[in-house]
Amino acid sequence: MRIVFAGTPEFAAQALASILAAGHSVPLVLTQPDRPSGRGLALQASPVKQLALKHGLPVHQPPSLKSAESRQPIIGACPDIMVVAAYGLILPQAALDIPRLGCINIHASLLPRWRGAAPIQRAILAGDAETGVTLMRMEAGLDTGPMLLKGSLPISDADCATTLHDKLAVLGARLIVEALPRLERGELPGEPQPVEGATYAAKLEKSEAVLDWRQPAVVLSRAVRAFDPFPGTVAQIEGQTIKVLRAEPAPGAGEPGTILAAGAGGILVACGKGALRLVELQKSGGKRLRAADFLHGFALKPGQRFSLAAG
Repeated sequence: MRIVFAGTPEFAAQALASILAAGHSVPLVLTQPDRPSGRGLALQASPVKQLALKHGLPVHQPPSLKSAESRQPIIGACPDIMVVAAYGLILPQAALDIPRLGCINIHASLLPRWRGAAPIQRAILAGDAETGVTLMRMEAGLDTGPMLLKGSLPISDADCATTLHDKLAVLGARLIVEALPRLERGELPGEPQPVEGATYAAKLEKSEAVLDWRQPAVVLSRAVRAFDPFPGTVAQIEGQTIKVLRAEPAPGAGEPGTILAAGAGGILVACGKGALRLVELQKSGGKRLRAADFLHGFALKPGQRFSLAAG
């Protein structure tokens, strides 16, 4: 099959690698424009672009696909199908209509749950027991098209956004390669998404990453996992902002935000219900450290209190 591939981050790059390994022809790769990155703010190619260039594939990086001119390379590629994975741009109907077999999206949730931009993080935040990948035929609505194929996996208590992303990327890459020949044979007509159970995975906001110690410890531990690595949960004490990078619920009680214990095993902080043991932390400009090492350079003692989140 002739496949135009549209994607940007590592999640998408794994799917593209799988498609190429399966022997499909990819006459065009769409990815977002290079972005400034790092301390020097040098322009950085996306993981998808890096992979495409490695394989000598043509790359198209329009800022949008609204104009006829921006869509011309897709038409010129004469695709049988377009595969889209975390592309980051809205595809207008005129773009969706180009491929002979339409456009297929690799979405990192079990639709209709968690349509939208941040399905991996929202699933962790909500305490979902499982998540997965849905292959969906794209239409004008946001992740509302007919479902073609699904795969699920459990969310463990140890999973953060990074580990879950990596598992889902592997699952998505496997599913798309399984689906492509079946789509060509007309074996995946698609199942309409049910109205019941639909939820929206809103884009992450930095304001969400401030720990509110009045919340139950189990809720805060999910937030720490969901926001690792970005934007990273934060807490304030003595006028200093600290990133909390790994934490776990633990027995304990006290005024929310109060440090109950601090030692090699972690920093135990009282929450609205239970306590949260801070295991890995990072101060502004510092490195990610285990609690024992962090305490050597940032002394914290029982009785001190973290600031409550505003609101």
